[in-house]
Amino acid sequence: MVISPKVIMVSGGVLNIMLCLAHFQWVIHAADQDPLQDFCVADLDSMQVTLNGFPCKPSNDVNSTSFASTLLRLPMGENMALGSAVNLANAMTFPALNTQGLSIARTDFRPRGLVPPHAHPRASEILFVTRGTLLVGFVSTSRQLFMQVLREGDLFVFPRALPHFQFNVDEHLPALSISSFNSQNPGVYELAASLLSTQPLLPIQVLQIALGIHDQQELDRLISNAP
Repeated sequence: MVISPKVIMVSGGVLNIMLCLAHFQWVIHAADQDPLQDFCVADLDSMQVTLNGFPCKPSNDVNSTSFASTLLRLPMGENMALGSAVNLANAMTFPALNTQGLSIARTDFRPRGLVPPHAHPRASEILFVTRGTLLVGFVSTSRQLFMQVLREGDLFVFPRALPHFQFNVDEHLPALSISSFNSQNPGVYELAASLLSTQPLLPIQVLQIALGIHDQQELDRLISNAP
């Protein structure tokens, strides 16, 4: 399949958002801490406050089923506007991952479905395509775009905290991918929402200068359409 340069149409405002946020130097202080015991199945009902991870369930309350999950059998509810559905298993949804420094996600794509530019501040990601054809890419802090077409069985790495996207280029067939993260809670923020959907809204003058958009109607359109 030949991917036309017209596969993804990015407005000047959205492209500026990616470049603006990619310019920042993301500082990562530490990865998840190493476990100090065989396992620590999270006690999500505990009121205890911890700095990293959740308190452990008493070992007597842990059994084989504690380490199994059916969470990824089915897709999560679809983002109808974007045509994608991300289902994440992390320490909060699969307590056995607590202290293990791992999480995993299933992403389902409709034809032409998109996971928009986003970043994970606490984790690197490795993506495995199990069905379909995806166009994926990330932007480095020097504003260089690394982009690749992936097919079934292919892998791609998104370095920690760098903005990236996934797009199903097929107009007729769905796609499916599995992503693994080296954190029990990788975190996520969408780039457009991080600038255009803050509470309260960033000052208009700041957005105009940062995005290079001085047409108020165009800026209002971006804000109203932001996730």
